[in-house]
Amino acid sequence: MENQEKNEVLSRAVKAGKRTYFFDVKSTRTEELYLTITESKRKFNAETGTFFYEKHKVFLYKEDFEKFQNALAGVIDFIQTGKVPEETMFEPENGEEGSIDVDFDNLDMTL
Repeated sequence: MENQEKNEVLSRAVKAGKRTYFFDVKSTRTEELYLTITESKRKFNAETGTFFYEKHKVFLYKEDFEKFQNALAGVIDFIQTGKVPEETMFEPENGEEGSIDVDFDNLDMTL
């Protein structure tokens, strides 16, 4: 019942060292399914002497599954083989510019 209140349809967890990844299928009010991927990492707060969980979440909607899957497969293949994928990272739509460069080290990701 609790999962239905949160619109959760299916959930899987992958434990990887200090991190846990959650793959949650959820439903919108119009019963469209989407995926959330959450990285949860246990950290220690030296000031309070307690542990807490830092979480980062990605929402992935059905219309983006194929592009996401292709990009993910391409970068995994690159890591495993060193072969650069042929597809582009970002395809322009509706007059947008081409690929973008993001320096994730400089992003403020505090929640």
